[in-house]
Amino acid sequence: MITPVIATERLILRKMTKDDVENLMEIFSDPEAMKYYPSTKNEKQTIEWINWTLNNYATYGVGLWIVEDKVTGGFLGQCGIVPQEVDGVIEMEIGYLFVRRAWGNGYATEAAIACKEYGFEQLKLRKMISLPDVNNIPSTRVAERIGMKAIKTINKWGKEVFVYSVSI
Repeated sequence: MITPVIATERLILRKMTKDDVENLMEIFSDPEAMKYYPSTKNEKQTIEWINWTLNNYATYGVGLWIVEDKVTGGFLGQCGIVPQEVDGVIEMEIGYLFVRRAWGNGYATEAAIACKEYGFEQLKLRKMISLPDVNNIPSTRVAERIGMKAIKTINKWGKEVFVYSVSI
């Protein structure tokens, strides 16, 4: 078993591994779950995503973590702290993406709150952001529920996204 990075009431957040391709493909191959991304991802692109995440762990000490059900161990999605460039500055983003069967259960909010607490308490960050697509209402609601405020919109990844921010 992989040691959890974070545990909440219902969730375990653990580091992603090269064995998570099948788990992530459940999200990445679903056009509805990937609606606000440029496209779905194939297995090769999923492996690239995992390598990008492992590089973030090595470089920044953080990245997206795999979210699992604390009781069943079942895969629910990914949530974590990811470096993102905004206006030429590297900011730490709380990012989240879950399998459709897990939507509507508050998992994204629970995981994002845990990441926010981890970022402020363990990493001593002063500020964190989220970058949801302006049309992704469920993701903007998660950002708002964890105490973030929309401060502006920017063009990133070829589309308009909100910059949500929370500081201590």
